[in-house]
Amino acid sequence: MVAGDEQRFDAALDDGNVPIDSRWDAFVRGLRRWWPYYVMMAPGIFFFVVFHYLPIWEAKIAFEQVRIIPPNIWVGWKHFETLFTSPVFWQVMANTLIISGMKIAFVFPVPILVALLLNEIRSGPLRKFIQSAIYLPHFLSWVVIAGIFIAALSPSGGVVNQITGFFGLAPRSYMTDTGAIRWVLVYSEMWRSGGWDSLLYLAAIIAIDQQLYDAAEMDGANRWQKIWYVTIPGIVPTIATLFILNAGMFLSADLNQVINLSNDVVRSTIDIVDTYVYRIGLQTGEYSLATAAGLFKAVLGMLLIVVAHNVSKRLTGKGVW
Repeated sequence: MVAGDEQRFDAALDDGNVPIDSRWDAFVRGLRRWWPYYVMMAPGIFFFVVFHYLPIWEAKIAFEQVRIIPPNIWVGWKHFETLFTSPVFWQVMANTLIISGMKIAFVFPVPILVALLLNEIRSGPLRKFIQSAIYLPHFLSWVVIAGIFIAALSPSGGVVNQITGFFGLAPRSYMTDTGAIRWVLVYSEMWRSGGWDSLLYLAAIIAIDQQLYDAAEMDGANRWQKIWYVTIPGIVPTIATLFILNAGMFLSADLNQVINLSNDVVRSTIDIVDTYVYRIGLQTGEYSLATAAGLFKAVLGMLLIVVAHNVSKRLTGKGVW
């Protein structure tokens, strides 16, 4: 098939005007042509199918009483009623909303600012050095990051208390302070993801037409005006898309981070839905109740995505779909 015929065939395929047999031939031809990309996609597809799609069917145990010897007993909304009448559940919901709200307010804008600042650096070697330095924390596990923050915030020798002590302030145990531990979560998340997450915004900035900057410069715009009138409007679609995706993860305040930075003193302050599900599911064996809590969180996450999408469409004209 020559190039022109192949293009016409692809157009007819998109319009749905191709017989089933020809569609299968087109699929096989595309598979042969793009097989290296499908091979690279295979591990990711396998991960999502096994750990995200197959568990959807097993979510039905939220409405069942799990038995060691099948079949399970259908109990309807019993586990949800148990959740909604539990003061512990509403406490972890409040903690989750507070921590996630703080991260959205203080962590989400950081990658945008980092990308804008990186774009203004004219020295190539300096930019590469800064990028390498701020991308590195993303590749550290929360176990390592927790160790770094515990050491840095130690009241008996941590660098933070040494600096505050230089200004005459008394040492403070941040890791056991219920008033400070949530800010520790925010700052540690900011340090870990602020640089890496800026990649998407930096790519969006690079994709902006250079002629827009040239036109702004001819009109006498300075660097701040170029950022405000050219760069930021150019990355609004990316900001809107990532905000919507972050809204869907609003109730996931990062299980690994909380577990590694938690202790008995502050557990009631940073106990979130994910740690609650982990505790009642894996530690106490109440699988149905844990599944009910997880399903409730997933449904709320989906509703938040829809709401954020509609708000974004009204404000910016951009959304996920």
